[in-house]
Amino acid sequence: MLSNAYKIKRWQVSMAVLAIHTADGLTKDMYETLRKEVNWEGNPPPGIIFHAASFDKSGNNICVADVWESEDNWNNYLNTRMKSFFQKGNMPPPKTQIFQIHNINALPALDNYRVR
Repeated sequence: MLSNAYKIKRWQVSMAVLAIHTADGLTKDMYETLRKEVNWEGNPPPGIIFHAASFDKSGNNICVADVWESEDNWNNYLNTRMKSFFQKGNMPPPKTQIFQIHNINALPALDNYRVR
């Protein structure tokens, strides 16, 4: 085990999933609007562990990596909070791939990016 890593018990990741979301035509401006409207930082959804967003060089195509406690948590969030904002903002919905987590290493540098 990594001595500088956060201690994560094996049972905590047994049902966790990695969700990779991509959307062609979802721009940085759209993402920032969605971020403000949905407010997942100020009012995080149940089950979210980690969220990182990136864009291709054009800034017009998003790729997001989320870690969720379960696929059900993700689906609930998508259906109860996200879908209506995609429709309202005329934004392309993401294509999502779900992978069961095998291992998580949350290293100390992660604290530099903590929402405060």
